[in-house]
Formats: sequence, C-alpha cells, structure tokens
Amino acid sequence: MHKAGRQVDIYERVAEALSERGAGVVTHEELAEAFRMIGINADSELGVSVPGRITLGQDGSVIGEYAYPQILTAWGRLYSLLKSSFPADHYHTGKQLVRVLHVEDEVVAEFADGTHARGDMLIGCDGIRSCVRNQFLPEAERQYAGYIAWRGLIEESALSAKTHADLFGRFGFCLPPHEQMLGYPVAGLNNTLEKGKRRYNFVWYRPADEIELARLSTDDSGKVHLDGIPPPLISKAVQAEIREAAHRLLAPQFAEMVERTEQPFFQPIYDLESSQLAFGRVALLGDAAFVARPHCGMGVSKAAGDAIALVNALANHDVEEALQRYSVERVEFGKRIVAHARHLGAYMQAQILTDHERKMAERYRTPEAVMTETAIAPDFAVH
Repeated sequence: MHKAGRQVDIYERVAEALSERGAGVVTHEELAEAFRMIGINADSELGVSVPGRITLGQDGSVIGEYAYPQILTAWGRLYSLLKSSFPADHYHTGKQLVRVLHVEDEVVAEFADGTHARGDMLIGCDGIRSCVRNQFLPEAERQYAGYIAWRGLIEESALSAKTHADLFGRFGFCLPPHEQMLGYPVAGLNNTLEKGKRRYNFVWYRPADEIELARLSTDDSGKVHLDGIPPPLISKAVQAEIREAAHRLLAPQFAEMVERTEQPFFQPIYDLESSQLAFGRVALLGDAAFVARPHCGMGVSKAAGDAIALVNALANHDVEEALQRYSVERVEFGKRIVAHARHLGAYMQAQILTDHERKMAERYRTPEAVMTETAIAPDFAVH
C-alpha cells in the first residue's frame, strides 16, 4: 500500500525488535510477486534455494526423491527485508490495540497507552489471537487439530559432515507412524545466506490429544500454559522425552538435528476460519483472517496474496466497496486453503473423526504423496 502511494502507519503490538525470531518459511509465487511489487529481488534475496526433496527411512537410507526447486527462508529474513523497505517514522512499536471505532468517514484505533490513530481504513494483521477479529467477528474461534509441531533451528556448522551431506541441501522428510518430520535450510544469524553460517529448520508433527497437550504445557513448577508455553519453560522431562523419541523413531540424521538443537519448542496446530473479512472501513488480513495448518506452507504467502488483493481492490473502488470485494475474494481462497491443509494433516491427528479424514490419512502415509503435496501451493493458489 505504501508503494502504491498511500500513507500507511504500522502499529506493532510488541515493543522489542522482532528481526531474530527464527521460524522457517516456505516461499510460493504469491510471496515472490508481493516482494517484486515492493522492489525486492525475489529470486536472489529471499532465502536458500534447493533443487528438490528427499525422504529418509528410519535407518537413514533414502526411500524417496522428488525434484522440486524451491526457495526456503526464515521469518526473520523476510521481516528484515520488509522493514528496510518501509519508512521508519511510520512504524510504531509497543502499541497494544484496545478497540476500533468508526467515526463518520474515518476509523479510529485506540491503544492501551492512551493514544489513538485515525485513518481512512484499518487493516487488522494481528495474528491468530487478533484483537480486531475478536471485536468484529467474535464467533470465529481457533479449533485445535489434535496434534502439535515440535520446532527447532540448528546452526549449519553444528551438523556432522554426514548429516550435512545427506540433508542440508534439500527439503527433507521422515515418516514415523502417524508422525511427520520435515526440515530445510534457512538463513542464519543476522539473516545471512553465507554458506557455513546458515541454519536448518525442522518441524516434527506428533499426535497429542488435549490431555497430552496439557501435560506437555506444564512447566517444572506445575503451572499449565494452555495458551502456549514459552520455550524456556518447557519442562526438562519433556525435553528429555523428545530427544529420546527422536533417536527411537527418526532417521539418525534427523535425530541428530533434534539432539543438537539448543531449545526445541512446540506449537499446537489450529484451524481458524472467518466468514467475512470486511467490516465497514476495517479488514482482516493474514492469520487474523484464516489460519491453515502449516502443511501447505502457505501462511506467509497467503498473507502476501491478501495484501496484493487488497491493493488491487483499492485501486479501482472507494474504501468500503474495495474492502467488501477483497473480503469476497479472499474468504473463498482462505476456506479452500484451510480445507486442503486439513487433508494434508489428517495423518497426524490424535483422533480421526470422519471417513474422509481416514481416507486422507491413508494417502499421506506414502513418501510420494507427502513429497509432491506438502508445502507446495495447490492449483487454486497459483495465479
């Protein structure tokens, strides 16, 4: 929107710098297109290129390969590129939104520090726990999917020569029964892409019903963190369990990844759908609008697609009509992405509830299906 000539102010809830948050990100064409619109070279600047995919058996041998060139990156690198392209004096940190008001032909954002901001429109990009969505669409609630994702980042230099040779240059998978481990190379500290200084990002999906989730979310003092346990508070016993399970269930190369990660952490997997994204002069975007399970690798790309659709709508219509047109287009897209991600994730659910889920679960037990559909944009997501 800034590049399209509009005055834009960003109000970030968090006060501290965000640039070193380390989640891995799979890129797709929508994301590349958005970065090209901003003026960033999507082919050389976004991340690490890999030529294809590999699946390892429990003994570490190769049981499947698939040629699929892709650029893989880290959240911190994308954030750094975006922030450097946006005027610093219009980026405001430590702004906790309290409520949004429509006042005549403007919208007003009120913040916890007593300040407010006015504008022609407000875009809620405030994530799965969106304050904006909670005000305008409180019935849209996240639904726990019945499994979690253990995550970690390991320095390229910390890997053994064999594991580096076997895995680092490709998108890798391992498929224990009812589980899935995947990983890929990403930018390193300070967003470097220099060889030898990059990192390997892994995501290990494991079933966990709500009772097990509560146990995993209990720290060493006995406190339960059901809204998400901070990584440093994960109990020593749980950390020991995950490392033991890695050696018992995973290919040795992936077990080494888990063993050498200083602070593995986990995230519960959720679905979230919104029935509409526009409310007068207010709109939802990104995870505030829809949250699909990560198997599509579409979270960041979906947000980029939302941004493109919003800018295009605003180029041809007044604000309220543009937001309504944006809503219709992206609600349909979001629902299809959520459904596709559910199919991909049925294999890991602690409880399979329907015949359709059982059919999908059987399909995604095979390396071929996993490699050709995981983190690949579905046909309806391609322009």
